[in-house]
Amino acid sequence: MTTNDALLSVENLVVEYPVGRGRKVHAVSDVSFDVQAGETLGVVGESGCGKSTAGKAIVQLPRPTSGSVLFEGTDLVKLDGDQLRRFRPRLQMIFQDPVSSLNPRRRVEDIVGDPLSVWSAELESSVASKQERKAKVAEVLEAVGLDPVSAAGRRPHEFSGGQCQRISIARALVLEPKVLICDEPVSALDVSIQAQIINLLEAMKARFSLTLVFISHDLAVVRNISDRVAVMYLGKLCELAPSDVLYRTPAHPYTAALLASIPEPDPAIVPSTTGRLTGELPSSIDPPSGCRFRTRCPRAEERCAAEEPVLREVATGQRVACHFPLVEARPAAPANVASQQSA
Repeated sequence: MTTNDALLSVENLVVEYPVGRGRKVHAVSDVSFDVQAGETLGVVGESGCGKSTAGKAIVQLPRPTSGSVLFEGTDLVKLDGDQLRRFRPRLQMIFQDPVSSLNPRRRVEDIVGDPLSVWSAELESSVASKQERKAKVAEVLEAVGLDPVSAAGRRPHEFSGGQCQRISIARALVLEPKVLICDEPVSALDVSIQAQIINLLEAMKARFSLTLVFISHDLAVVRNISDRVAVMYLGKLCELAPSDVLYRTPAHPYTAALLASIPEPDPAIVPSTTGRLTGELPSSIDPPSGCRFRTRCPRAEERCAAEEPVLREVATGQRVACHFPLVEARPAAPANVASQQSA
């Protein structure tokens, strides 16, 4: 379900990969959500749930099998190569591995400045000359916490993982995009560095008026940065809710299990096994019928195997794809008795 005034709307997104003998990997299956301007949408789930694939499909890397990705009202899926390239400056991505995403043979000033060279004629701001581009590179490097003077002439191998991620963020921000897709931007970093990058993203969001799609398997990280959270399991969207609502009253058993797995930073607390997931993650080549989570769900019944659940609202802003959710849907408001009588 999407709204027409959303900056980014993903509708019925499907990504499949053939693996031979007529079989295919169902990486993302009929996923829909929207992102409002200025919002941060967190996307969480286990490894292999399709969250990173969905993020890459938004920027058409690769093109989705079917569905639509509406950015400012334009369906990116229907655009050809030249038309799609014109949208690239406004829709950027930060990749999961900060080191391998940077060209080891290029200097930082070239890595960050190349997008300006490619798009100088199309950008609203004037960065046509070499000096203007150099000044813009220095501006974004300083914005992400790097010294432009000492960093510009060095290569990626001379920096730490956290510094490389800052360079990746600078490269994405130099074109002043409207939407930034963050694909697990802190998963490869130490905990102390993770906090710095999260704070940096928050600061950059405010400074550059960004809209973020933040993909992560770490629910504690997502909670701190997201306005709303989308939970994925085996290519499907199973819950979508405001961050505080989802963490306080999860409606899907899978969401509850993920929250139960968050470790408590206190050695005196004995970890509870209540609500923990059991069993193996099914194959995305041959996913279970009906609800894909049913093979690991303690609330599963025969209906779960025969009928696939659809997203439905159980509270204001909270939607869940489950036949037997942990939070029951609120009853509809009673009809106006006076109106009924007059009719």
